[in-house]
Amino acid sequence: MSQHSSLKGQGAIKAKRNVLKRFERVEVLKRRGQFKDGQRVIGLPKTKPDE
Repeated sequence: MSQHSSLKGQGAIKAKRNVLKRFERVEVLKRRGQFKDGQRVIGLPKTKPDE
């Protein structure tokens, strides 16, 4: 019996995600110089993932 495709591990995901988690958005904004330490993480601007 084979395993259903939805039950495969996270390593199997190869598609590019277009939605970032909050910590990923903070990392992107820090690299761009748009986020300073101590700044609030609520209401962050929209960001596209780096290629």
